[in-house]
Amino acid sequence: MFYWLLKFVLLGPFIHLYNRPEVEGAENIPADGPAIMAGNHLSFADWLFAPLSSPRRINYLAKAEYFNTPGLKGRFQKFFFSASGQYPIDRSGADAAEDALIAAGKLLDEGRLVGLYPEGTRSPDGRLYKGKTGMARLALETGVPVIPVAVIGTDEVSPPGPFQWRRRKVTVKFGKPIDFSRYEGMGGNRFVERAVTDEVMYELMRMSGQEYVDVYAASLKKDVPTGPSSHLPRIPESAAS
Repeated sequence: MFYWLLKFVLLGPFIHLYNRPEVEGAENIPADGPAIMAGNHLSFADWLFAPLSSPRRINYLAKAEYFNTPGLKGRFQKFFFSASGQYPIDRSGADAAEDALIAAGKLLDEGRLVGLYPEGTRSPDGRLYKGKTGMARLALETGVPVIPVAVIGTDEVSPPGPFQWRRRKVTVKFGKPIDFSRYEGMGGNRFVERAVTDEVMYELMRMSGQEYVDVYAASLKKDVPTGPSSHLPRIPESAAS
């Protein structure tokens, strides 16, 4: 209920009127059943534009702290992140990566769409970076299709640094589901997981028009300015490895 309230009454109308996003390929999202929604990651705004452009709710993994902070601010955070499709996980332990994949697997078992960012973190310069193989491992273990989700222009709407929201054009593209059943029973094979990951990244590169860089974005993050937007939820970087 809260998700539809946010999408159609609160945030959704503002984004559609202010940024007028274009949506391509929404018909590629199945009417029911589980799928991994694998997206490029330009801005913290990605997890707003992609779900609000989808005919179905997309669940992303978020820090548990956003759901259990005390006080009025905490209640607002819990409402907002729950309504926008976030799913709480504990990112503090040594097993955070494994726990994140287990949580994502449970959501897929329930027939949901689960949003992941194979790059593991936001692009520091607008280019597309090497994908981590956690997404591939999840796809191979569950047998669900992977739907590439390319966003274009969100880094202009809300660039890295102090929070801002600009009136810029955004395009959201949903690619055709990729079936990896040809690799059935090969989960855990690092060469197969790399092949699956690279196939998805190639589709994201083709759809987004980004230049591809064959290194992990996290290796460059130390050179990127930080601000409030850098603390908003995304799949833990280690969970995508």
